[in-house]
Formats: sequence, structure tokens, C-alpha cells
Amino acid sequence: MRKKVGVILSGCGVYDGAEIAESVITLLTLDRAGVPYECLAPNMNQMQVINHLTGEVEAGETRNVLVEAARIARGKVKDLAAAKGADYDALFFPGGFGAAKNLCDFAVKGADCTLHPEVERLAKEVASAGKPIGFICIAPAMIPRIYGPNAKLTIGNDAETAIQINQMGGNHINCPVTEFVVDEKLKVVSTPAYMLAGRISEAAEGIEKLVHEVMRMTA
Repeated sequence: MRKKVGVILSGCGVYDGAEIAESVITLLTLDRAGVPYECLAPNMNQMQVINHLTGEVEAGETRNVLVEAARIARGKVKDLAAAKGADYDALFFPGGFGAAKNLCDFAVKGADCTLHPEVERLAKEVASAGKPIGFICIAPAMIPRIYGPNAKLTIGNDAETAIQINQMGGNHINCPVTEFVVDEKLKVVSTPAYMLAGRISEAAEGIEKLVHEVMRMTA
């Protein structure tokens, strides 16, 4: 019997949290497919708070990732520390800068990045059990830290980011926004979404395909 899947959110808002459209498209696609899901987020302060109107850092302001993620999850979000890999058939990581600022520090350290301890723990629990994980937008930058060398992945075609991912041991593959890259051996799926998307429909096409591919792997 199919268990629920976990969707890991990194806050709320593209510049300092989870990308809202990517998160909602993921949840909507799961719901339309009849897949039960649970939203998860680390209970921690964001790396920074960004004014999404001006793009400027709000100096001195703090926000909690779990509390902000509740905006997307309509209040139904679980502390990542209380989640166990055995409870899920698959995981999904929407993008947004929060994935690279809060779930890991790739935005600051690039190839020298580390993952939030609870993110790393849960992802490795799921991966070591042979269950699939889908990574969206910039979130695939975490893949080499979870799976080790040579994992196939994509963030689209941004050369600088791809170089950093390859320096971490990843095997970056260029990919159009409406498609995805699969590492069949590791059961890892990734898609560029707003790393490339000019319109929400472009992001949606790739994300929807990713969700269906991940769920195919749970069969």
C-alpha cells in the first residue's frame, strides 16, 4: 500500500525561501494523481530576509523557515526533525533560493557547501532505502552531497552553476525547461523549472513530468 510522499519546503518566496509556483505545482500534480503528501520544513531561521518588491535584504529582520513554509502548506507543515525516511515512498524538493540558502549553503559556499543536518539525514534515509527523490530548479545542487560522485542531474544550462556542481562530483547534464533528467540507478529526477522558465506554464510542464516520473519509480 502506497505511503505518502514528503515535500520539503525552504520557506516562502523565491528570493529567501521556497519558490511558490514550483511548490504549488508540485502539490497540485501530486493531488491530481491521488498521491497523499506531507509538507516538511526545518525549524530554523532563514539565512536572510529579502524584500520581494525591491529585492533588497531586510537588515535586522528574521523569519523562521517552518513558520514561513506554513504559508504555502496552509498551516499543515511538519518539523523536518520529526520526519523519518520510513514514513515516505518518495521526497520532493521544490526550488527557490531557500533551497540554496536554508536547506544548504550552496548560495554562499558553492562547491564547498554543506547540507542542513536534518535535510541530509532524511534525504539519505530515503535514498539508502532505494526510494526516489525529485529535485526542482536549484535544489539539484544538493544531489552530490546526498548521493556522492557521478550522480546524473540538471539545473538547466547555467554554465557557472554546472561547473560548481561538477566540482562537487555531480554529473551535470544540460536540459530544457520542459524536460527532466533521470539517474535510473540512484532513482534521482531533476528538472530546471525557474532556472530557465520564462513563464509558469514552462515550469509546470517540467515539474509535472518530474512528479509523474518519481511516482512511476515508486511502483
